[in-house]
Amino acid sequence: MGALPRRVAYDVLRAVTGRDAYANLVLPERIAQAGLDERDAALATELAYGTLRAAGLLDAIIDVVSSRPVEELDDDVRDAVRLGAYQLLRTRIAPHAAVSATVGATYGVLSQGQAGFVNALLRKIGYRSEAEWIERVAPPRDADPVGYLATAYAHPRWIAGAFHDALGGDTDELAAALAADDARPVVHLAARPGRVGAEELAEAAGGTRGRYSPYAVYLEHGDPGDVPQVRSGSAAVQDEGSQLAALALATAPLEGRDERWVDLCAGPGGKAGLLAA
Repeated sequence: MGALPRRVAYDVLRAVTGRDAYANLVLPERIAQAGLDERDAALATELAYGTLRAAGLLDAIIDVVSSRPVEELDDDVRDAVRLGAYQLLRTRIAPHAAVSATVGATYGVLSQGQAGFVNALLRKIGYRSEAEWIERVAPPRDADPVGYLATAYAHPRWIAGAFHDALGGDTDELAAALAADDARPVVHLAARPGRVGAEELAEAAGGTRGRYSPYAVYLEHGDPGDVPQVRSGSAAVQDEGSQLAALALATAPLEGRDERWVDLCAGPGGKAGLLAA
């Protein structure tokens, strides 16, 4: 596995960082443009989404090894270091491959000096494991358990605090919730009612029915863009939680006529598409 899937992942990171793009929209386009096979597409997907999930922890580590504060690094440099650091700390990719292939993936984007800087930072990061880095950059667990767990599971402190409050201050429950939220998610499809049923979609996609939403299908592997119902618009890639949000709104008690809807989510329209169906 060489530089090409990493270049796809890097391009996705740059799109998200540089122009607030949606990773789930950019990634399939870049995979198709690069002509990646299933194995390389899976690697690019894991690296792009995994790096984005872990960005908070990765930035805390980069801040330690860099001679400049992480927020002052050029975006294209910071994204390259994040991508390499994720491979070093959260995958079984060999360290030399994680470093060399990541630097190679930035060819034509980074200058020679920038590439050397990225290489040097990644080698410093590779000296410690993820667990060792967490002990280095996180607040002391005894003194600040919420801050420690927020860092360990790559969550903003305020989100960890909100989880902690919602769970009644139980730090064991908080750790379990943050760990689940930090895990690699399965792709979820939404069957749009009136166009395709969840059972039919699951059979066509080679997936399984969702646990909570009557429209959800879990896709463990494969490219959702290859599913005929997704290509035709009868189904879409949509997290099951988003489906439940649309379902809650659609079934809410209503006084008067159901005449006017306003979409205030400012996203790509996934919930609005399901609501329309």
